[in-house]
Amino acid sequence: MATDMSTAENTTPQTLHAPIARREPKQTTLHGHTLVDAYAWLREKTSPEVIAYLEAENAYTNAIMSPTEALQKILYDEMVSHIKETDVSVPFPDGSFVYYSRTEQSLQYPIYCRKLRDAEDATEQVILDVNALAEGEAFMALGGFTVSDDGNLLAYSTDTTGFRQYTLHVKNLRSGEILSEKAERVGSIVWAGDYHTLFYTVEDEEQKRQFQLYRHVVGAPHAEDALVYEEMDERFNLGAGRTRDGKYIMLEASSHTTSEVQFLPADTPESGWTVIQTREDDLEYYAEHRNGSFLIRSNDAGRNFRLVSAPVDRPGRENWTEILPHRAEVMLEDVDLFASFYVACERANGLPRLRVFDFEDAGLATRAPREITFPEPVYSTHPHVNREFETTKYRYSYQSLVSPASVYEYDVASGDSTLLKQQEVPGGFDHALYQSERIFARAQDGAEVPVSIVYRRDKKGAGTNPLWIYGYGSYGYALPIGFNSSRLSLLDRGFVLAYAHIRGGGDMGKPWHDAGRLMEKLNTFSDFIAVTEHLVALGYGDARRVGIEGGSAGGLLMGAAVNMKPELFRAVVSHVPFVDVMNTMLDASLPLTVPEYEEWGNPNEKPAFEYMLSYSPYDNLKAGAYPAMLIKTSLNDSQVMYWEPAKYVARLRTLKSDKSVLLLHTNMSAGHGGASGRYDYLKEIAFDYAFLLKELGEE
Repeated sequence: MATDMSTAENTTPQTLHAPIARREPKQTTLHGHTLVDAYAWLREKTSPEVIAYLEAENAYTNAIMSPTEALQKILYDEMVSHIKETDVSVPFPDGSFVYYSRTEQSLQYPIYCRKLRDAEDATEQVILDVNALAEGEAFMALGGFTVSDDGNLLAYSTDTTGFRQYTLHVKNLRSGEILSEKAERVGSIVWAGDYHTLFYTVEDEEQKRQFQLYRHVVGAPHAEDALVYEEMDERFNLGAGRTRDGKYIMLEASSHTTSEVQFLPADTPESGWTVIQTREDDLEYYAEHRNGSFLIRSNDAGRNFRLVSAPVDRPGRENWTEILPHRAEVMLEDVDLFASFYVACERANGLPRLRVFDFEDAGLATRAPREITFPEPVYSTHPHVNREFETTKYRYSYQSLVSPASVYEYDVASGDSTLLKQQEVPGGFDHALYQSERIFARAQDGAEVPVSIVYRRDKKGAGTNPLWIYGYGSYGYALPIGFNSSRLSLLDRGFVLAYAHIRGGGDMGKPWHDAGRLMEKLNTFSDFIAVTEHLVALGYGDARRVGIEGGSAGGLLMGAAVNMKPELFRAVVSHVPFVDVMNTMLDASLPLTVPEYEEWGNPNEKPAFEYMLSYSPYDNLKAGAYPAMLIKTSLNDSQVMYWEPAKYVARLRTLKSDKSVLLLHTNMSAGHGGASGRYDYLKEIAFDYAFLLKELGEE
């Protein structure tokens, strides 16, 4: 047998033998460097040998973790006890109906419903039961979900593998019939204003980017769908939507650094498209419509974006008029536009904020803005569902590390916010027992890195607690700080939990992202190390009991940080980690590789190659001691292919000199986000927490 599969028959960790993958060296020479990949054969997804190896790793992981099975059950039961299993979301108005979703005890997925608006004792109509869709499927995810203007047709898409390739369906909401309409690899779904024309984007099979826009008429054969637009630049993805006032369909082509928007009157879906501003490298803009003008959020005057307006008949850049200026210290993340006001969704000093601007009349002049204020030092807020253009109410969500998710409705006229619903946390949750804080850690170059912290007040010691630190730090993504009832299982056992808002993320605006991408990527990893050292120095945790966690690009962070300073960490949980940077970024046939050049660099260029090689986790493994590691992946992951973590573990097994565990677990029927059902997902979290408790103990 080429691969040693001897694992699962033994039951004691002392006698277990980890799987050893065979070596089959493959060489790649570029820029004077030769990369040797001994485990490239693991890419053969259909190979029985590859499946056998992954299953052997799963068996080994399960055997090592078998002493924690009782603990996993306890943790799972705790987590279930803290969720309201039968619940309903806040209904939102849209046209003649109010829409909402609900969950039922023991059911994995939500049920989507509606009722007639403003009707007493209106009968509930179930418009889509995802549990019914999931019958007989190991995985089920809902993608698009949109109802036609007349309320009669529902277009939705589903993924049954986890590979994030969605199939389009159309349901007649009057009869309940699923119509014959079907399209594959669908992304955006948008109804036109005529009630029967549907636009949808389609993914390129190889590159996994949305690259075509089609127009479909309900009832017509799929073969007659009109190809409206095809994006030829493989850096760009297509996304389609509709302005809140319903007047225009918007088609956006965007890369990581550049965007271009076209528009079409929604009531004449066969008319021509108009480009707002022809694409220019590094120019990003996003548009909404009101009263014959586009309001456009653009980075043309600075990285943190400004707000401008332009007339619909002359939308080009030469006609842009400034409404909100660019500010070096404030990131304009989004703009929610309504008939009589708009909301600027901003980020300042690492925290989100919402500012409301009232229009004085039908023009664009506004009164002085009002800011919606929040009481806690660390929190998240973002727009909730606001479908209606003509309204004086604005819904937003708020939560923190210690406050469950809430939905508020802001009255634009009075400036008052009304709580519509706060997530109920059963099982004895007491908000007063927990404390959240925000501190800053100084990076090696002097940058001040925000850190969000939460712990249980009566469990907090002086440098004695197990310390868990989470990080991501890529794509300009601001790490959200929210409430998670599952986290109570760690907090109640004395863990101090910290979230590192490191460079490469968007927590301090676009310059913060720029300072942690391309040829500045090493800042991401050194920031994380600096945060860890600072937290330990301040007594937030025991230096001998530090666990870290990250996923996807955050898995790259885990691998790089461990390679740079393995002695700093006791345990690592790494989900779907992007660890094989060089082989992936040198293979343009893989999904997402070419668009990712704008985030990581193009290794076909020597400076980028050498810089990326300096931190690629797979390429920088070396003989020595490593922390205990739980590496998790999914066979059908479409973003970080399963073979990256599999190769990483296979190579590390040949190099590590310590006795700490190295575990690989592959979900054989899921994708990038893991299990799709809510109960199955909680079992995965219980497994992770059992691993952390096994390695770090409790206070």
